[in-house]
Amino acid sequence: MANDEVKAPVNTGRRRFLTATTAVVGAVGAGFAAVPFIKSWNPSARAKLAGAPVVADISGLQEGQRLILEWRGQPIWIVKRSKAVLDALPTLDSRLRDPDSENADQQPEYVRKANPKLRSLRPEISVLVGLCTHLGCSPEMAAEIKPEPYDPEWKGGYFCPCHKSRFDMAGRVFQGVPAPSNLVVPPHHYADDNTIVIGVDPEGAA
Repeated sequence: MANDEVKAPVNTGRRRFLTATTAVVGAVGAGFAAVPFIKSWNPSARAKLAGAPVVADISGLQEGQRLILEWRGQPIWIVKRSKAVLDALPTLDSRLRDPDSENADQQPEYVRKANPKLRSLRPEISVLVGLCTHLGCSPEMAAEIKPEPYDPEWKGGYFCPCHKSRFDMAGRVFQGVPAPSNLVVPPHHYADDNTIVIGVDPEGAA
């Protein structure tokens, strides 16, 4: 009996320890198993490169801000333009190479029909592929309307420091720069007021 009285508490404690340890290990294992399952809900890297649509919430985008996404391995810029910038865009036509977006390769036709000078489905929201059409560099955004060293009459836009190409806030290329054409507008549509889908035309949306 004495031995039994000594052994009983030890065995009970060990059983409790083993039970607790097994439960913790099981929970951790379940957590690791859930990770690849949850990740499978998002497009894989291969799917993104193949052109899988990219969805973004733009409800928090403020004037002058830029949201950068990735689609088909390219940076996609979503910018909310101010009223001052929108008012300035039509005044730049004489300085631009393709002010009315006549190059059909640079934007979907439905974007051009919506407004060839703004190059957007919504006046305030610009959607562009952020790669210079010269050699594929990534231009810098200078959205403020103020004199710049490269343009004393700057009305906001994009400047490529590599070879000095310039684009306005609609992605339209200036004359006399190396870039031959406007920045590309990717296919896109709005699922609702706050959600944009990159990679799917409006008619292709469910």
